[in-house]
Amino acid sequence: MKKNSILTILPLLIFVIFFLGCGIYYQDFYAVPSPIAAVVGIVAAFILLKGNLDEKTDIFLKGCGDGKILTMCIIYLLAGAFAMVSKASSSVDSIVNLGIAYISPDFFPVGIFIMASFLSFASGTSVGSIVTLGPIIIELAEKTNSPLGLIGASLLAGSMFGDNLSVISDTTIAATQSMGCEMKDKFRENFKLAFPAAIITIAILIFAGFQSEGSAAILLETENYNLLLILPYLLVILLSITGVNVFVSLFSGIIFSGILGLIYGKFDGMGLAKHTYEGFTSMTEIFLLSLLTGGLAAMVEHAGGINYIMKKINGIISSKRSASLGIGGLVGVANLCVANNTIAILISGKIAKKITDQYQLRPQASASVLDIFACYVQGLIPYGAQVLILISLSRFKIQYIDLFLHSYYLHLLIVITLLYIVFNKNLKTSE
Repeated sequence: MKKNSILTILPLLIFVIFFLGCGIYYQDFYAVPSPIAAVVGIVAAFILLKGNLDEKTDIFLKGCGDGKILTMCIIYLLAGAFAMVSKASSSVDSIVNLGIAYISPDFFPVGIFIMASFLSFASGTSVGSIVTLGPIIIELAEKTNSPLGLIGASLLAGSMFGDNLSVISDTTIAATQSMGCEMKDKFRENFKLAFPAAIITIAILIFAGFQSEGSAAILLETENYNLLLILPYLLVILLSITGVNVFVSLFSGIIFSGILGLIYGKFDGMGLAKHTYEGFTSMTEIFLLSLLTGGLAAMVEHAGGINYIMKKINGIISSKRSASLGIGGLVGVANLCVANNTIAILISGKIAKKITDQYQLRPQASASVLDIFACYVQGLIPYGAQVLILISLSRFKIQYIDLFLHSYYLHLLIVITLLYIVFNKNLKTSE
């Protein structure tokens, strides 16, 4: 097998095709655990790529044990623990109840968008935000005769806001570690694009809310909320964006949430330990996937597969702008195939890093492009978890076309990002 031939990327293609094929066959892109799909690609690599067994095993293990991969895995564990402990301490309930308590029917669309944005930004998960808020906002929409499609799209777009921007989101962790940049730098770069998109979206949704023919009656009673329980999320956000080490930020959040949970009697010391461990185990799939894809990517790279892809991409790329667009297109196509934005970033990360280095792009800019394009595709594909869950929660009363058309934030975000890439004169590495 010649280096830089298409055969060198075949194991990676087998991984993607197996994952995609199972999703199509079972009509569920989460039916087969993603680490199993990665194992299929790894077995193919051991069979197809040149070298003896010991050599290939050594390359695979070094890829799994790469510093960036292990850093990513530990961050996942801490993020999972923080999410679980803060949920057990009723922080999530307080955020939801606070939002619902102050939303009037005329402001349902914009209120849902803002509440979903904050919850997903604080928790780092779009799916979690949709599952948490979905049943509530669907009942609100139905009882006040508000347009379900608009309300559902507001929840979807707000949830993807945090998925893209949150400092504890899987996608942020994967993108920053792949590009070798700090989370605070990626956040600042990303925020410049997300903030104007969010502001314009808020204006559109305020107008849309007043144009709808919903009832003015408040029909749901909300439970009490405790502002103190929201503070652990604010602490983690503040520490992260001010440049405090991400391990320190997340660990501080776990401790703070744990102390509040103990004070308010949500759990005892043993309960805190169990919730922390449950948070660890909730990240098992993405933890294993990161390790295994790290090993698979190392084998493909050693065989010349990454150089082969780079050679093909270089035939298309002619400038820093087209390099950034190439990174976005690469992760977007990967996301279309695997219907998971984190996996798409992990698959594209090595190649995106090569492009970033070769064309001297700023790593934080490339990380933002990776995350934005992946989240845009993930938020709008009809077979993605976010859309499927939302439609299911509505008992199929929400139509996909309505979600697509009214997801204003996502469309604005991708347009602003494309304009930024095309017209920005400061894409190269800062000296």
